[in-house]
Amino acid sequence: MTYLVTGSAGFIGFHLAKRLLDLGHFVVGVDNFNNYYDPSLKEARNAILEKYPAYKVVRGDLSDLFFVKDVFKKYEIQKIAHLAAQAGVRYSLLNPHAYVSANLVGFVNLIEEAKNAGVRDFIYASSSSVYGNSCQTPFCVSDPVDKPISLYAATKKANELIAHTYHHLYGLNCTGLRFFTVYGPYGRPDMAIFKFTEAILKNKPIEIYNFGKLRRDFTYVDDIIDGVLKCLEKSYPCEVFNIGNNQTVELEHFINCLEKSAGRKALKRYLPMQPGDVLETWADIDYSKEKLGYNPKTKIEEGAQKFVDWYKEYYKHENTNA
Repeated sequence: MTYLVTGSAGFIGFHLAKRLLDLGHFVVGVDNFNNYYDPSLKEARNAILEKYPAYKVVRGDLSDLFFVKDVFKKYEIQKIAHLAAQAGVRYSLLNPHAYVSANLVGFVNLIEEAKNAGVRDFIYASSSSVYGNSCQTPFCVSDPVDKPISLYAATKKANELIAHTYHHLYGLNCTGLRFFTVYGPYGRPDMAIFKFTEAILKNKPIEIYNFGKLRRDFTYVDDIIDGVLKCLEKSYPCEVFNIGNNQTVELEHFINCLEKSAGRKALKRYLPMQPGDVLETWADIDYSKEKLGYNPKTKIEEGAQKFVDWYKEYYKHENTNA
């Protein structure tokens, strides 16, 4: 099977591409290697993938329609996992045009050319952010999601609507995955677990928003990839699934787990709530269990230890005192 994985040098895309390669598939990876965060981390992920003979990376931007057309001309793609996007809620307040270009223009370019190439199965990343500050928890895929509180969330909801339209008009099998606070080795430096671990190991203060009164459904990346693979296998006509851990954890507990894993205490700096942030995320995964057989297994204590171990190994030249 030949898969197109967009965002293959990104966090989730890297882990998915590696899993597909380990399973014996051919993977065409697309990434623009932008500088939203340290490109050297993206290059390190990509270098691991390039050790596989069945992997081919294509560097370019999905917002460039001619580039996207060229990818489909060169490769006979059978299934698509579209994980490339401009991520980050807070950054969307500073650079909204990046989200329009990557998450809207890039999405339409890709799904249109997938349709033109006769690709039937199109899996794409949505986000738990589409739920906004919903008062009803846990979040269920049948809940209304028409009140996003960040541009990032609005673009992800737009992706779901566009995918539904392409299924209705052209019969594409489109499945959207609402990921919940993904973490793990090779994670993004703009995510809390990365920032907290770095600060703890370097004896620098960590910034804790809403005075620590935030709750998140932290989901380990291996469990996320299990969900993506099940969606690629099932190829439902038109669905949206929550891919989360089905447990909401207070930020303070998460920090405690990191402290235990790092073997030292954090220096804490408490700050007010940030614009665009949500108070709580919590995935209702009953539908995902029923339709996909999805069953996350990694506890937060185990996942935190794995991340800290990876961080210390990857950045060991910077953490000689860790």
